[in-house]
Amino acid sequence: MEKRHQEQKPEVISDIMWVEKYRPKHLAQIINQKEIVKGLENLMKKPNELPHLLFTGSAGIGKTTTALCLARQLLGDNWKRDILELNASDERGIKMVRERVKEFASIMKLSINQEKNEKPFKIIILDEADEMTTEAQTALRRIIEDSARTTRFIFICNYLSHIIEPIQSRCVIFRFSKVSEEEVIEYLKDICKKEEVKVEEKALRKIYEHTNGDLRHSINILQAASVNGNISVQQVQNAIGISGKSIIAEIIKLAINSKFNESRIKLLELLYVYGVSETDFLKYANEEIYKLDLKDPYEISSLIAEYDYRLANGAHPEIQLAAFLAQLGKINLKKDKSN
Repeated sequence: MEKRHQEQKPEVISDIMWVEKYRPKHLAQIINQKEIVKGLENLMKKPNELPHLLFTGSAGIGKTTTALCLARQLLGDNWKRDILELNASDERGIKMVRERVKEFASIMKLSINQEKNEKPFKIIILDEADEMTTEAQTALRRIIEDSARTTRFIFICNYLSHIIEPIQSRCVIFRFSKVSEEEVIEYLKDICKKEEVKVEEKALRKIYEHTNGDLRHSINILQAASVNGNISVQQVQNAIGISGKSIIAEIIKLAINSKFNESRIKLLELLYVYGVSETDFLKYANEEIYKLDLKDPYEISSLIAEYDYRLANGAHPEIQLAAFLAQLGKINLKKDKSN
């Protein structure tokens, strides 16, 4: 008898998004971080003595993936049950520390005391920890001390200088390096082979040129460019063209030419439609000003540093970035009058 309805498995993000589908599951699969992998494998030989860890480095080079691989290998089949993964940029304040982190650490103390054959500790992964307020980091220091017997923390950040010294001193710090061009290209080729997608070598090099070693961003562009089953330079260019990062150069040019309203509208689109963070905006803006062949780029660099400092101290992002664009227009007006 035929089944009336064929049950279909619901699609999950790991099947749809290549960046999740091809995320390494074991430390040995991590690329370009051989010394870090070696160091972590040595620490894992005595899991009871594993220290708190701090992973630092630029975006998209494997910090979070390494933390998840470590948790999987240490905690076994039920590893997801035994970790708490938080993105600190979404929940930056002391409330997150007091409620979510403290509660999880307390529950782990209780369960480890009550259950047998448990792992010696549970793991809390704090991604983008450098986005946490100083107050929240200070409160977290006490929780680290109180739960040291039952919980291990893995802090992940782009900027080590944004992590307070008392937390740094309680962790073993691993500095991640950018993935090389050849390693990114080989990884992307392997994905194309598995997905049965034809790709031009020049297209892969175009992806690397745009992402500058950010493997996560590279994979996302690769998938966006593969809609027709093959990937050419033009398709990569089209995929880059619709990404948020590509709009930043246009915003900077508009602002420098004193077209404040137009640049601000595009800025809001970038923040709220494309989801680019304010810190990424300034980072990419800093890259773009050196491509514009300006007479005095140092003045704009100083502006970027000033507004980056304001954002790091909790100033309102939209107001500060709009003010930054207005300042760019004033710089240009001064030059026009002096000529």
